[in-house]
Amino acid sequence: MSRSVIQKFKAAGIALAISGSMAACTVFPVPEAPRVMVFPTPHTLNGNTASRSESLRIDTPMASDPYNSSRILAKPLPWEFRVYGGVRWRDTVPILVRDMLAGAFRASASFQHVVMDPAPGSADLSLSTEINAFHAINQGDSARVTLSVYGQLVDNRSQAILCSNSFTVSTPAEDTSIEAVVLAFGNAGEQLANELIAWATNCNANPS
Repeated sequence: MSRSVIQKFKAAGIALAISGSMAACTVFPVPEAPRVMVFPTPHTLNGNTASRSESLRIDTPMASDPYNSSRILAKPLPWEFRVYGGVRWRDTVPILVRDMLAGAFRASASFQHVVMDPAPGSADLSLSTEINAFHAINQGDSARVTLSVYGQLVDNRSQAILCSNSFTVSTPAEDTSIEAVVLAFGNAGEQLANELIAWATNCNANPS
């Protein structure tokens, strides 16, 4: 192959490389970031006449897919999950539930001191939970939010399970908009927190 032919191939290769580089650098519109929703914290807690002297640690709840994510879920059918597009929770669902419960227990003053894992230091008791439902149920033009957890109150010294119970709450949304659904999640969370606080506070009196 002559030197002139080789030079032509080299020139063609350089031209293709430059053309490819320019194409790769083409500016496309950057997609808008999804809306990030904060799980509403309880505003109204039932007054508790009893207060325990122990300290309490709120463990991060266990959850399997699809609840172990930051997606906002709906169940149009009993066997199907769908995701609200363009929007997500600020963190994964287990972190949201842990933070919500810790804030609610602190506000209720049901225990002497309330910490969250993985905070350093020890506590007398631990609240361990497992998330079994955290989704909206769409029914035509209406929606309901369902939260369900299984809870255990554990003595950290002996590792004995003092009480265990399942909790399920369901709250209607005003409509099917994401704003109404998120508000319904907050209302359901408030009801769930109230039930857990009452149960944990009275655990020794009525173990279950």
